[in-house]
Amino acid sequence: MASAKATNPPRGECTQCWFHAYASRQAHARLGPREDCPQCVDHMQNGHPHHMIVR
Repeated sequence: MASAKATNPPRGECTQCWFHAYASRQAHARLGPREDCPQCVDHMQNGHPHHMIVR
């Protein structure tokens, strides 16, 4: 179960990035050793979608 901090990002933060930062083991459990998370890489390259930013 993710912590309350991981599921309640502050205003102006991306919900996906916040969850992946504070519930990293859960978010990245399916990845192999030294494997990059495709969702994290996408956000690093293309930015955050507007609908994922807490308003």
